[in-house]
Amino acid sequence: MFEKLENKKVFRDPIYGYISVTYKVIADLIDTKEFQRLRRIRQLSGVSMVFHGAEHSRFSHSLGVYGLAYKALQDCDILKNKLSEYEQVLLLASALLHDVGHGPYSHAFEHVFMLGHEISSAKIIEGKTEINAVLKQANQALPKDIVSIILKMNKFKVVEQLISSQLDIDRMDYLERDAYHTGASYGRLDKDRILRMLDIKEDQVVFKEGAIHAIENYLMSRYHMYWQVYYHPVARSYEIMLEKIYKRILDLYKTHQLDDDDYATYLKDII
Repeated sequence: MFEKLENKKVFRDPIYGYISVTYKVIADLIDTKEFQRLRRIRQLSGVSMVFHGAEHSRFSHSLGVYGLAYKALQDCDILKNKLSEYEQVLLLASALLHDVGHGPYSHAFEHVFMLGHEISSAKIIEGKTEINAVLKQANQALPKDIVSIILKMNKFKVVEQLISSQLDIDRMDYLERDAYHTGASYGRLDKDRILRMLDIKEDQVVFKEGAIHAIENYLMSRYHMYWQVYYHPVARSYEIMLEKIYKRILDLYKTHQLDDDDYATYLKDII
């Protein structure tokens, strides 16, 4: 059994109206310094050079993905019936922490230094951190199981597919949230319809026939957001310039033209 809050916490959100937190472990995770760090990390780095409203953070996105997971558990009877309480909390915590390893301009950083944010997230969750302490206090197995979901180890197939697949709550949140903050009209999704039509067959997340049109709209929204927003030429140019700066610093370090202190200083100044 997981401890619940005496009075649930509520976050006001521009996309969902209100996001509710009922489990103590989730409230405590949000208050950790590692999760609060995400307030300072932009969700869209280069895109804000084109769409000036795109100033939202990884914090708001992560909270939004949690909000969708919470909504799925409230609205979808099949999830409530098929998932144990442990798996439900695992879903909520994984949704909240799926991007906790992201840094500033992290996609450019990952491309050059070959260090994915999933690995960074795993290190934070299993390392000597406030997040790890909160999770272990709730259940000793939580850190390892959340990492298994983030790294896609197929241990909890249904939870993993809800967090990361071709149609998941991560993508549903960032498409609509990014569309809202950039002013693009492409990202409006019928999330309620998609979640209500969700089903589970042989440990696979599937959707009933009634969700076809909503899913088609999701796929078209995803297509337009990538080509009109994420792959905008100016935004991509900004990312490429960042990659070149990172690569130059890495090359100088590898050829011993920068010592450890200078290397760390340059990276700190950039990010």
